[in-house]
Amino acid sequence: MQARLYSLAVSNPGHAVRLMLERKGIATQVTNLLPGMHPVMLRAVGFRGGTVPALKLDGKRVQGSLRIARFLEQLKPHPPLFPADPERRAAVEEAEFWGERELQEIPRRLFRWAAEGQPAVRRWLGELSGMPAPGLMGTLNLPVARRFARVSGATDDAVRRDLHELPATLGRVDGYIDRGVVGAEEGNPADFQLAGSIRILLEFPQLRSLIEGRPSGQHSLRLLPQFPGPVPIELPAAWLPDGA
Repeated sequence: MQARLYSLAVSNPGHAVRLMLERKGIATQVTNLLPGMHPVMLRAVGFRGGTVPALKLDGKRVQGSLRIARFLEQLKPHPPLFPADPERRAAVEEAEFWGERELQEIPRRLFRWAAEGQPAVRRWLGELSGMPAPGLMGTLNLPVARRFARVSGATDDAVRRDLHELPATLGRVDGYIDRGVVGAEEGNPADFQLAGSIRILLEFPQLRSLIEGRPSGQHSLRLLPQFPGPVPIELPAAWLPDGA
């Protein structure tokens, strides 16, 4: 059994799915697509939607980290991703859903906000993706960056709010760890979902000091010790939370 995972090099849910596949012991070929071009590239290989992560396995095509987790659990029940106890599973799923629907959007908004206004970020993405002439491609991709920023609601006000609320957001992840919802050696889908998003934020140099000493930061570093970065993003100093 071999999987083909389509993702982006800095996709937090993409890294979450890769960890799920590792947990299941499924050999995986990862294909990182070109940012901005990935919707077209995914449809060219048979996926209906234009979002990553996208998985080909056992003759099936599945998109989205939540759906993929349940598909893997059904396809290969052992080793399990989810706890067998119903109450523990409910707690894991609550954390997983929050991580996918809310936490995941924070690094995405910050990234897309920066990609729209900061050429260095677009160039870095081009270099990471292996684009020819990444500086030129970064300039040409500005309309794409603007569109993705608009889709994500990556406005100044939204980014300022995300940064203001970041200590409380990290505190929520720390709470999941303290209560044992995540943090066990084997890992569960909530572990992987949360770790992917926190790990990206650790690669924003101005935020690292706020995150790396916390349980949430250490948790993400344990699960994802290697990660692309640092991201050459510049956040306004006046927007940074205390401790950053």
